[in-house]
Amino acid sequence: MPVLRSARRTAAFLLAPALLLTACGGSGHDGADSGKPAGSGYPRTIDNCGHKVTLKSAPKRALSLNQGSTEILLSLGLADRVAATATWTDPVMKGLEKANATVERLADNAPSFEKSLDAEPDFVTASFVSTLGKGGVATREQFEKLGVPTYVSPSDCAAGRDTDSGGDGSRGKPLTLDVVYGEIRDLAHAFGVDERGERLVARLKERVHQATEGLDASGVSLMYWFANSQSPYLAGCCGAPGAITRAVGAENAFSDTHDEWPQINWETVADRDPDVIVLGDLTRRQQTAETAGAKMRFLETNAATRNLTAVKRKRYILLSGQAMNPSIRTVEGVEQVAAGLRDFGLAK
Repeated sequence: MPVLRSARRTAAFLLAPALLLTACGGSGHDGADSGKPAGSGYPRTIDNCGHKVTLKSAPKRALSLNQGSTEILLSLGLADRVAATATWTDPVMKGLEKANATVERLADNAPSFEKSLDAEPDFVTASFVSTLGKGGVATREQFEKLGVPTYVSPSDCAAGRDTDSGGDGSRGKPLTLDVVYGEIRDLAHAFGVDERGERLVARLKERVHQATEGLDASGVSLMYWFANSQSPYLAGCCGAPGAITRAVGAENAFSDTHDEWPQINWETVADRDPDVIVLGDLTRRQQTAETAGAKMRFLETNAATRNLTAVKRKRYILLSGQAMNPSIRTVEGVEQVAAGLRDFGLAK
């Protein structure tokens, strides 16, 4: 009987976090970076989006509800402590394929709360308030009432971020890569692998430096198209595409809007006539024109867009959806946009 099964599962789950959190010290990874005994340094508390997140021990069965947070955990070498993941827009980041194959995927999109509980998590992470919040999989409070600490990417609650403004929200202040680095450090701290976090941040910073060293793309305008052909979602000034644009020294064709992903008509795009169009190459199937190929076909056949400078000269740069959202792969976005501008001869 479904109702009885759910009741038994919930009753068992209420006990699981307490057993997990009070079990001896944590896995063999705890303290591995610093040479300290396994399980040392707990309990520890992280300030996160207005919440105090307290972990009694290092997580052993984390549930990561977005691809972005999952790829950070995998990059930190924590695949054996991720029980399950969900909500993906793209293939996994290169180099993480084997690690990712060991992690159960509950759903390509958002799973139900009950299915999330079936994973018996002792820690829940997400990239977006829309995933771990009202209207999402569940609220943080729903998990925390069961004794399960939660964490949301600080990029989604950074200073100046307004999620109540409609659509995908807006940003009063530009997002910086430091916020992404802060998320990496937070998650590394939660799992007791702080030194791994610092090494990962250092590698990402070096990649940005190498990609942009000597690059001058001043005066070049970029347009970022995430999805939807009828009413396209284009990047405003201050999200991840803004961070990429500032890193390469170019200009965003829609820097005059603080909405994260405003829907803008094609006539306005034609008026702005960007030099380069950055296309989201998504594998999900939620909107029209998800793949880069579908976007290019639309741009080259639509009357309002086929005469755009970027379209006529085929100045397209393809990015994963994850690179166009605040994530570890925004660094990948910097590298690919910088390389594209050089290839087009638009960067000095």
